[in-house]
Amino acid sequence: MKQLFFATVILMSSVLFAGEKPNIVFVMTDDQGWGETGYQTHPVLKTPNLDKMAESGLRFNRFYSGGPVCSPTRACVLTGRTHDRCGVLNHGYSLRLQEKTLAQALKNAGYITGHFGKWHLNGFSGPGVPILADDNHNPGCFGFDSWVSVTNFFDLNPLMSRKGTIEEFSGDSSDVTVNEAVKFMKTNAKSGKPMFVLIWFGSPHLPAKALDQDKAAFKDLDAASANHYGELVAMDRSIGTLRRELREMGLAGNTLLFFCSDNGGLPGMTPETVGGLRGYKGSLFEGGIRVPGIIEWPAVIKPRITNYPVCVTDMFPTIVDLLGLPNDSMILPIDGISLKPLFEKELTTREKPLGFRYQEQQAWIENRYKIVKMKGQGKTFQLFDLEKDPHETTDIIKDHPEIAKKMKADFELWNASIDASFAGQDYPEKKLTDDPPPQRRWTGNIGYQPYLNDWKKRWEYQKFIK
Repeated sequence: MKQLFFATVILMSSVLFAGEKPNIVFVMTDDQGWGETGYQTHPVLKTPNLDKMAESGLRFNRFYSGGPVCSPTRACVLTGRTHDRCGVLNHGYSLRLQEKTLAQALKNAGYITGHFGKWHLNGFSGPGVPILADDNHNPGCFGFDSWVSVTNFFDLNPLMSRKGTIEEFSGDSSDVTVNEAVKFMKTNAKSGKPMFVLIWFGSPHLPAKALDQDKAAFKDLDAASANHYGELVAMDRSIGTLRRELREMGLAGNTLLFFCSDNGGLPGMTPETVGGLRGYKGSLFEGGIRVPGIIEWPAVIKPRITNYPVCVTDMFPTIVDLLGLPNDSMILPIDGISLKPLFEKELTTREKPLGFRYQEQQAWIENRYKIVKMKGQGKTFQLFDLEKDPHETTDIIKDHPEIAKKMKADFELWNASIDASFAGQDYPEKKLTDDPPPQRRWTGNIGYQPYLNDWKKRWEYQKFIK
């Protein structure tokens, strides 16, 4: 029976790789920590739908975001490149129009493309509001046919922008976002064309505001924690809706469904969010960049758990490889690798290391070893063995100076290439031609605090500061 099953999987895989294009649905949460799932045995949070997805797909124990905050990771997803190459140094920086995106590549390959939820690649920092109609860095500028989007995080009863037209919705933001994505898929499934759907939640980013029924199980926690975990309950429910609708539309078997978080968990929540790892959002220790990660593709991927290190930068080159897209679909150099071999069999050694830099922090991961330099440490790196010490408690650089020396040399070569990319050397013009909007921040004499819980006032405030 096992032999028949494996033979069937191999046959289906070869057929799919030979020509039939899968639908691709990419789901990402906002500030969900590595420990915040039921399958990671979180002490209070239950995520039955994510647990089922993890049981049915490829679950990653070492999945990394592109950076320790949100906009950088979003840039990495769309380009296959680390965020500094693309000019997205921090949250609130816009993605350069000179970049080539995954949505554009798939659109050129015949896909219908849609973005739903948080965008945060248009140079805006602060509580989320609908995207202005004249925003020249909206999702449509980067390859999305349809979009129902918000600049940044959002929660209950959001105002959202449908290609520049503002609409008011009722309910939890995760439910709203998935419902809009499902409507898009139902409408376009009739065309017979494959679909690429980006679902980027605004939960559980603070300040969280959950429905009463969603936070009822956390009544003994402080208000911030109760709302935080309540938003994750709603997010998990929406994952259940998405998976059910894919089955009912007959799309689940040949849909590559991907799930992750945009960065590590938040500090100050009770219980903690990162599963005992060191650091939180904003840090290049594991707690700031290691996140939940699952890929479900029933027709191709056998359910299992892998310790192979993977990053969001791998998604674009993986899809290029799976679909046989031309190499010039991506701006080179890229920082990701194709995961197609991992879909077919277990791997142990990653040939291309994972590099990170954020503000004054730097990190470099070569399989089991990681060097990291934190803010204020000058040129001093620490070395950790992530196999023996995943919580990064013991610096072993004095015990392994040669390993550290080689890793630092490799990092410096990569770091120099990032500087060249940031200056525009990767583009055909060999310079920057994009004129990105200035960072729009919630600053000035009137402040933004009065606008946190009123979407319409946020909308007016964004127009005011533009």
